[in-house]
Amino acid sequence: MSNPSALPETGFLRLSSILAPKGPIPVGKSTWWEGVKTGRYPKPVKLGPRITVWRVEDIRRLIETGAE
Repeated sequence: MSNPSALPETGFLRLSSILAPKGPIPVGKSTWWEGVKTGRYPKPVKLGPRITVWRVEDIRRLIETGAE
């Protein structure tokens, strides 16, 4: 996976900032959502009915340790 230092220190990330080509994790949307469902990837946070984000800390941890 890519360089975690390109991510902000804290805050939230939208899916488009997490997945390739703009993000550090080289998987597609369907693979990502299946991984969230099975616990391989971090759970999202719902900020509103149409706004889903992930904590930067969770994405950094995923990049550093890799998906189990």
